Amino acid sequence: MLLQKTIKNFTQNPKNDILSGLTVALALVPEAVAFAFVAGIDPLVGLYGAFMMGIVTALFGGRPGMISGATGAMAVVMVHLIQKGNEVGDALTTPIDNLGLQWLFITLLFVGGIQILAGVLRLGKFVRLIPHPVMMGFVNGLAIVIFLSQLGLFKEKVGDEMVWMSGSSLWMMLGLIALTMGIMFGLPKITKKVPAALAAIVVVAAIVIFGKIDVSTVGSFIQDGGGEGLQGGLPTFQDQIFTLFYTIGDNWSLILSTAIILAAVGLIESLMTLNLIDEMTETRGSGNRECVAQGGANILNGLFGGMGGCAMIGQSIININSGGRGRLSGAVAAIALLCFVLFGAPLIEQIPIAALVGVMFMVVIGTFAWSSFRILNKIPLTDAIVLIAVSAITVWQDLAIAVIAGVIMSALSFAWKSATMIRARKRIKEDGTKVYEIWGPLFFGSTTGFNSKFDVSTDPENVEIDFIESKVGDHSGVEALRNIANKYKDAGKNVTLTHLSPDCKAMLLKWDPDFNTIIQDAIDDPRYHVVTDMMDSEV
Repeated sequence: MLLQKTIKNFTQNPKNDILSGLTVALALVPEAVAFAFVAGIDPLVGLYGAFMMGIVTALFGGRPGMISGATGAMAVVMVHLIQKGNEVGDALTTPIDNLGLQWLFITLLFVGGIQILAGVLRLGKFVRLIPHPVMMGFVNGLAIVIFLSQLGLFKEKVGDEMVWMSGSSLWMMLGLIALTMGIMFGLPKITKKVPAALAAIVVVAAIVIFGKIDVSTVGSFIQDGGGEGLQGGLPTFQDQIFTLFYTIGDNWSLILSTAIILAAVGLIESLMTLNLIDEMTETRGSGNRECVAQGGANILNGLFGGMGGCAMIGQSIININSGGRGRLSGAVAAIALLCFVLFGAPLIEQIPIAALVGVMFMVVIGTFAWSSFRILNKIPLTDAIVLIAVSAITVWQDLAIAVIAGVIMSALSFAWKSATMIRARKRIKEDGTKVYEIWGPLFFGSTTGFNSKFDVSTDPENVEIDFIESKVGDHSGVEALRNIANKYKDAGKNVTLTHLSPDCKAMLLKWDPDFNTIIQDAIDDPRYHVVTDMMDSEV
């Protein structure tokens, strides 16, 4: 069954997958190079990283059509590690050049191990806990980040400095961007047989090459950043890293902490991308399988000299919008990227940066949730605050921190609302027993409200606390219940707990077996059976 499904993912629409894969490969080049510059390493390391991440996740990942490669979120985390490694290497009795890069390869082995462990432990399912306002804030912030990342491409080298474009060079850049965006907007209205992004890149590149127009290209971008070009060979096994463990010395805490952060950032960004592509395609991927594939790809990067990475949201959206829905699209993108390095560097280096910027600007327009402006005044205030905060934190810090902050804010908001929901309906039975019918969850946030419902001093001799509409959720709830029971006991009164669900009863007895003396097992309300059966089926 798994083999049949895998084959189907490769053969369902090969033409679209191949064309969209080529489009993505072209868009991957400047991104991988730029992120390598951010990390302070050779551009080829970024390209190798994008190839290895792309091919492994395309073949074995949890989401057909999703693209992985070198990413900015992870590159930023790598900077300090690489700098520290280079400092240590320069200070050795026998100096070692680029020791920071070797430390990165070692760190990626741990990153991969952590991510595989997350998949084995099935932690990928926690992406389902991400609220919709966080998701909308995430895509809005992402769109802004993609837009801002393109602005750096509006610089040109004058002497030894990079300065903002002006005059004719700026107008030419804007004109080519507008032409690219125009083709991408108009071509789908005529035909959808060819990916609009690929057609736009080819047309604009042809105009620049045959018209001999002097504009910034992929080649000039690499040279301006200090690189020597795209040309390179196959990735090679980095056996030297196993002889360099001794250089780490007292810096193991840096290696391991960086590995944990990289693993967390990579998984969060990948699982969020998977969730987004799921919504776009109305299908469902496997978060746990994606965790394992990402981990395996990062280990491969450490062994064969890539910078590692995770899912790339912008390129994934380009792929989906270009018709790439199968695993073949990701595989083609990765293989084409490697072919560019091996054979096509002179041609790819002639592609104008403006064409790639135009493609990414269209991604920005397609990614941003414009509907969020329309619904801001219609959703709860807390959800609106979360949406705006996640967008802002994504731009200010990074995607992972923004998502974590958004989930925490949403969880606190939910806890506060749930804490105010605790109620107690009071009535007196014919035999004089006072009944407190509890409604709402009893957990750490509602214990204060729960305690305030009881009047121990004036209550009759027999008291019954009915949990037919309530559930004890955590240790704080158990402790609150025990304290109330003790207060009635100290006052010489009898208290009985009724209609506890089986899991609540088990939790209470595990905490204090004496609860058994006050828990009433007889069930006389048919609603209880319904609630219990539903809960058991959900579990």
